[in-house]
Amino acid sequence: MNAFAPDSLVLNRRLPLWYQVSQSLRASILGRRPDAPLRLPTEDDLAEHYGVSVLTMRQALKELEDEGLISRHRRRGTFIEPAALRGAPVKLLGSVDAIVAQQSGGRTTVLGHGTEPLPREIAEHFPDLTEAVAYRRLRCDERDEPTNWAENFVRPELATRIDLADLERWPMTKVLRDALGVRISRITDTVEARLADPETARLLQVPLLSPILHYTGVTYDETGRAVDVVRIHYRGDRFSFTVTMEAP
Repeated sequence: MNAFAPDSLVLNRRLPLWYQVSQSLRASILGRRPDAPLRLPTEDDLAEHYGVSVLTMRQALKELEDEGLISRHRRRGTFIEPAALRGAPVKLLGSVDAIVAQQSGGRTTVLGHGTEPLPREIAEHFPDLTEAVAYRRLRCDERDEPTNWAENFVRPELATRIDLADLERWPMTKVLRDALGVRISRITDTVEARLADPETARLLQVPLLSPILHYTGVTYDETGRAVDVVRIHYRGDRFSFTVTMEAP
């Protein structure tokens, strides 16, 4: 039986290794193709793949097992749970892979894209632009129920290189980093409670003025320029966020 092939990872020595590995593997699992194998490589193979110890790998796998994304069976191996809850809480510790994991999972449909004038709250992040390419996508869970919809505003010179098929498989952060080769230096996140406007209520199939988690993420490249600003509207009954600050 073939084993699932996880993405590669560049480790940041300032963050816990087990956490980075677990979030990278989580993103790979949630962003996998529907026909991808469910069996994971062995602990030893995964540890070699990520360049960590077997002990670190075990801790990372335990995190995913506790979340319900994988199940481990003595002598048989470790398997992805096909019906794993897509909207499970995500712990954010400053890892880009955690952002990718947060935005992964389920079926994604591109609703539309095109060049548009920048909205006021987006324009402040692109002082050198008057317009950008906007992408709108709807994400549904394994039951085909809508969980969130996203609006990405991307620099035009990058948008010309984006394959829409990649956006149906991966979050924009992963497309920019892995498909386009953008060297991401940081991502700034803001999460706030809002009420569903008519468009959000229609897309997420919730009553008008229902509570919504409104996420704004600004992605910067190595020069300090904003390359992507995303607004994600999450159903309030499907998502929670945990942010942990590490004290030196």
